[in-house]
Amino acid sequence: MSFGKIWSYSGNFRVQRALALADINGLDVQVVPDFQMGVTNKSEDFLSKFPLGKAPAFESADGKFFLTEGQAIGRYIAESGPKADQLLGADPQTRAKIEEWACFSEAELANNIIPPLLMVMAKMIPYDEAKYNQSAAALERALKRVEVALKGGKKFLVGDQFTFADAMVLGPLHLAGKFLLDEEMRKAAPSVEGYLKGLLEAVPEMKKQFGDIVLAETRTRA
Repeated sequence: MSFGKIWSYSGNFRVQRALALADINGLDVQVVPDFQMGVTNKSEDFLSKFPLGKAPAFESADGKFFLTEGQAIGRYIAESGPKADQLLGADPQTRAKIEEWACFSEAELANNIIPPLLMVMAKMIPYDEAKYNQSAAALERALKRVEVALKGGKKFLVGDQFTFADAMVLGPLHLAGKFLLDEEMRKAAPSVEGYLKGLLEAVPEMKKQFGDIVLAETRTRA
């Protein structure tokens, strides 16, 4: 039985993350085919459901529930199946720590990865070396926080099993590995590479959606 569908452009790590969480919870979530950013999301039908025209966007199978923002979509899917307690925590403190990492993923990882991505990969905005270096430095600082959390050989960010926190963090870092998370940056956080590879091996649903991680030797510039 269908749980819902997601509208988004191809290759969106927020969608890959949501689909992996759906697989873990045994939920059937489909991606709407032939979505075109700047076209589909400006249509009257789309805007009637999602007034800001943002993607990814989720629509429930009954067509009565609509949701945007990747973190909210992922959390809703994580909370809607039998693995909810594992993914989101069974007590208030565990839930709070998982949510802390989810917020960290958006504020400290994604927000510092997207500007360089738009400059050197998507080429949607002009290259600005100062902004690029600022984003790279901020990402390196964020990676050191992840490194602290992995101290002692930990395989997961919260507790001893895979949670929503790990899904949220892996998403943007998997993308960053292709062009920004280079060898120099990884030296400052030596546990991160093993952590990411370990997650993909330990959670087949994540590997199915993301594939193997590719880590650049040197970061891509203009």
